[in-house]
Amino acid sequence: MTAISALPKIELHLHLDCCLSYNAVHALDPSVTQAAYRRDFVAPERCSSLADYLRYPPRSVALLQSSDSLQLAVDDLFEQLAEDRVLYAEIRFAPFLHTAGGLQAQQVVEIVDRAATLAIARSGIEARLILCTLRHFDADRSLQTARLVTGFRGTQVVAIDIAGDEAGFPLAPHVPAFEWVYENEMAITAHAGEALGPASVWQTLEKLRPSRLGHGVRSIEDPQLVAHLVDRRIHLEVCPTSNLQTGVSPDLPTHPIHRLYQAHVSLGISTDTRTISDITLNQEYAKIEQAFGWMAADFLACNLNAVEASFAPPEMKAALRQKLISETPL
Repeated sequence: MTAISALPKIELHLHLDCCLSYNAVHALDPSVTQAAYRRDFVAPERCSSLADYLRYPPRSVALLQSSDSLQLAVDDLFEQLAEDRVLYAEIRFAPFLHTAGGLQAQQVVEIVDRAATLAIARSGIEARLILCTLRHFDADRSLQTARLVTGFRGTQVVAIDIAGDEAGFPLAPHVPAFEWVYENEMAITAHAGEALGPASVWQTLEKLRPSRLGHGVRSIEDPQLVAHLVDRRIHLEVCPTSNLQTGVSPDLPTHPIHRLYQAHVSLGISTDTRTISDITLNQEYAKIEQAFGWMAADFLACNLNAVEASFAPPEMKAALRQKLISETPL
């Protein structure tokens, strides 16, 4: 058996507003008890749909409407990353969700960028930031998010993403935002293949031109799409526990991760929403180990895939590869 906690890890799919520990929530709102946290912030093991699951993030977002609260959220997440022995993480958030308390979206990005820079220096964990637009945003709001991405070039901000209710809102209004980022030569990832199947993945690949997909696991339903992912080295940011909650699979042994891995699709393992899914990366690894018999070499392969697909600069990728190889006990 693999000593999961000893494995160095890469995590590319993390939502800042959905990764608040109980201690962080209680610090932001002392009235929240453990029982209330588990009732109001943690989703059931099975939700009726992705839309049902997405009822939970607003409860955390409501607490993150000031500079101090955003700083606390970043610090709290880096503590969790350290416990999971994460070497490098990419943290995503939607700036416009944090403006209800009077902050401007640009200020939100400045605050999170500054907090992440300090946390990187303090912890030794490397990290970058991804700005999210959301499916229910209009075209103008998406384009404003895209302009924030390119406006923060040279900071920890490296990419754009689209998240939210894949089945409930069309992709078309967001295409200009992704065209803007693509033409300005910054990185793109996108949620797809979670609430909808292969057709949604094909459309996302065609319209948004991402080098990675958030989730993407329903690609397994189309062998031609799986072959395309392998051929183009499109990386999947796989979050198994979250997928079980949203109904992608009835249980972990039937989850597509193992079949995708066996098909040589580039993929890595992430937690997605540590609060809503009540999960750590160590726990994700342990579940996969138990369900599929993965060994240290399998996790290393996925982590090396994740480094290659990351939006880190080349010299950082090289250092991370070396560290993963030298510190993974095989």
